[in-house]
Amino acid sequence: MSSNNHTDKSSAPVKIVKPKLPKQLESVILSDAVLDDESSFVQSACQDETVSYISADKVQFDQMTFHNVTFQHVTLEHAELTDLVFNHCDLSNVNLSEAIMYRVQFNHCKILGLDLTAATIRNVVFHQCTGDYATFRFANMKQVSFQSTSLVKSDFYHSELHKVEFLDCQIDQSQFSGTKLAGIDLSRTDFHNIGATLEDLQGCIISPHQAIPLTKIFGLVVKE
Repeated sequence: MSSNNHTDKSSAPVKIVKPKLPKQLESVILSDAVLDDESSFVQSACQDETVSYISADKVQFDQMTFHNVTFQHVTLEHAELTDLVFNHCDLSNVNLSEAIMYRVQFNHCKILGLDLTAATIRNVVFHQCTGDYATFRFANMKQVSFQSTSLVKSDFYHSELHKVEFLDCQIDQSQFSGTKLAGIDLSRTDFHNIGATLEDLQGCIISPHQAIPLTKIFGLVVKE
């Protein structure tokens, strides 16, 4: 159901600005740190730990790396995440609603049920992540790349997508109602059903193979 042939200028690769990190970072054990409202962590490296049962507002993370870190029962609303890299981390069901996220990379991460409701997301890459049931509803996203990432039953309800790409992603049963998909290239995604209206899909880029499942979504019968 995917096509790799692209000639339309609107499907050109999205340019992503990478995180800006210093050459050396100070190791920190985040689970031992005091993490409360308006806490700030800068130029640090976290590795091989579990951070659990944290609830704080307006926490700032700036120029940091996270490797093999698991977040459990974590709520960080209105967080500011700038110049971060997450490698092999588990952020399943973390609440980052209304977060501000700039120049962040998620590599080989579990983001199942990650809550980014009403978040501002800029220059962010999700590479080979598992993000089923993730919530991006009402998010404002610009220069965002989903690469080889599973987003089954994810929620993009009433999101704003600008220069957002989905490369070899699974988006089956995801919700896009109220989201304008004009210029968004879905031709390299795999799905049998998505939640969207004809108005939402107007101007969306799809492959020939995706035309049949889309017609079925709207109750049309394709005669062989």
